Parts: sequence; structure tokens; C-alpha cells
Amino acid sequence: MDEVRSNNNVVYRCHYHVVWCPKYRRKVIDGKVDERLKEIIREVCAERNAPIEAIETMPDHVQLLVVVDPQYGIHRLVKQIKGRSSRLLRQEFPHLKSRMPTLWTNSYFVATTGGATLEVVKRYVENQRNV
Repeated sequence: MDEVRSNNNVVYRCHYHVVWCPKYRRKVIDGKVDERLKEIIREVCAERNAPIEAIETMPDHVQLLVVVDPQYGIHRLVKQIKGRSSRLLRQEFPHLKSRMPTLWTNSYFVATTGGATLEVVKRYVENQRNV
């Protein structure tokens, strides 16, 4: 799924690896919570036309590989996923309210992924004048 995508203004291929954790790194993502969380993430990504390339959870973190329109932005997508999943999971699974003031930490890790290494892209940019 390394296709080039576009909207009205931008042609892009933006793949992001995102990782986030429950508050206090509590091990609460398992069983039915895990299943429902993945459902919610898939719903949000489908609504935002952000194809999921991979998704996996561990009891204390979520890893997501997703393609996001740069005009929408990875921050807005993560914020929407975390917000909706926190609200719905805490409604559906009351034990998530008693142990933590919020479901997720405020922070997350994000990195872009791509076919070319940083060194190759840097060399390409630096050599543009010589072409």
C-alpha cells in the first residue's frame, strides 16, 4: 500500500508510525477492551479516509501505521482517535474510570516512514542545482 494519494491541493504519500500509552502505562488494553479499541480506531480512520496499514496493541500501548492526508494532519487524527476511544471505552468499561483520571497520556510518539533513507533524500535535495 505504497500508492500516491491526492486531494484537491496536494499529492502525497505520508505514512506515520504512531505509538501511545494508557495513563500511568497501566496494562488495561486486553480482551474486550482491545477488540473495541481496534474497532474505534478503524472507524475514525475510515471516516477520515486514513487507511490503516497495520495496527497492534499490547496491554500497555497501541501501535498504528497509517496513511494521513497532510492537510488533515497526523495530530488531528491522533487527537480524534484518543478522544473518541477514551470517551467510549470509559463509558462501556467502567473499570477504566476507577483506576485512572483519563484513559490516555497526553503524549504520543510519531515517526514518518518512507522508501528512501534520510541520507538519500538529503543527497537528492543537495544535488538539485547540479541537475
